[in-house]
Amino acid sequence: MKTTELVIFDLDGTLLDTIGDLAVACNSVLAVRGLPQHSYEEYCRFVGNGIMRLVERALPEPLRTPENVALVRADFVRFYTEHIDAYTKPYAGIPELLAELVRRGVRVAVASNKFQTGTEKLVRLFFPEIPFVAVLGQRPGVPLKPDPAVVEEILAATGASRDRTLYVGDSGIDMQTAAAAGVRSVGVSWGFRAREELVEAGAGRIADRAEEILEAL
Repeated sequence: MKTTELVIFDLDGTLLDTIGDLAVACNSVLAVRGLPQHSYEEYCRFVGNGIMRLVERALPEPLRTPENVALVRADFVRFYTEHIDAYTKPYAGIPELLAELVRRGVRVAVASNKFQTGTEKLVRLFFPEIPFVAVLGQRPGVPLKPDPAVVEEILAATGASRDRTLYVGDSGIDMQTAAAAGVRSVGVSWGFRAREELVEAGAGRIADRAEEILEAL
């Protein structure tokens, strides 16, 4: 018997490996200003709380004023949107997992802290055949995860029950979001954060391969 009717996925670090394009975009806008750039590993720690926080963390501390962050964010969004898929790719097994969920009649959605335009563009580019019931990113007036607002919005739009909803993500923020929304969670070990972070944040279970998510349904 099917127990899960809706699976909500985080995007960056869960469905797509986006860190290369995020790093290149942020380093490019820093370089134009003559500011220090950062490594791949540093960007893995910077991401997860939206573009504003990514930019804030990338800037030298004395330059983290609201005005500077807003200016650099605007430049970042322009560059990133134009070069959004230069290095980005789905993680192994993800396209097959999504197709199998659809085949089983399980609805799928995306809940991301990435800005809405970027979220929509990536989903269209990489998963054009998947009928997501919702693709939601960061929007004005909507709190970022771990606030459960985005999950609540998806539940309201789909009519899915909490006990038949599964949330899948790669970070502690995602696990906290699931807990705050009262839905089950799976942490994925292939993303940007350490397995220990998922455990400490209370992941319901941890998947090391995409197909293992099917076992949580």
